[in-house]
Amino acid sequence: MARGVLGLLLALLAGCAMAIEEPAYTVTEQAAPFELRSYQPKIVAEVVVSGSMDEASSKGFRLLANYIFGNNSAPTGGSEKIEMTAPVGMEPRSEKISMTSPVSMQESEGRWRVSFVMPSSYTMESLPRPNNAAVTIRQIPETRYAVIRFSGLTGAKRVAQKTEDLRAWMEGKGLKARDQPELARYNPPWTLPFLRRNEILLEVQ
Repeated sequence: MARGVLGLLLALLAGCAMAIEEPAYTVTEQAAPFELRSYQPKIVAEVVVSGSMDEASSKGFRLLANYIFGNNSAPTGGSEKIEMTAPVGMEPRSEKISMTSPVSMQESEGRWRVSFVMPSSYTMESLPRPNNAAVTIRQIPETRYAVIRFSGLTGAKRVAQKTEDLRAWMEGKGLKARDQPELARYNPPWTLPFLRRNEILLEVQ
């Protein structure tokens, strides 16, 4: 049921935009499938939800989709539809979850932060305010990330392995992570697994 709702929402979003904007970044180092990236400042809309990875993804997506579809208050009055961007970001927020064991994210039924990056045409002043208090708006300064890119499905075990691979690459370069890993997914659920673009991002200290 939850996956069906998520798929429907993604289908609606796909029909609303001719092109999907992604946050701007520059690649400072590359050794496929790894990259070091510097992201420009960005604004995100986010919610904190609990449950397993799939449950939290569905809950968070519904709340954020409701906001960008018009459950908001524009500075000029009324509501405003906000274009969808990619990727949908997701990261664990529970203090009890080990950073080095993403499998425990699902097992611990912890809290997750699900986020959409807002289109670059908006500023904090011009972006519509959420009517639902569960949705918050946050500006993120320029940030450096280590990233691993992969296709296929994003089950807990696969995410755990890819995160371990990324940490090993970072360790080999003398880099340390600042925060929890973030899972970024770029495609709707009907995309064939081998065509999907997924990424794990770790902020670099």
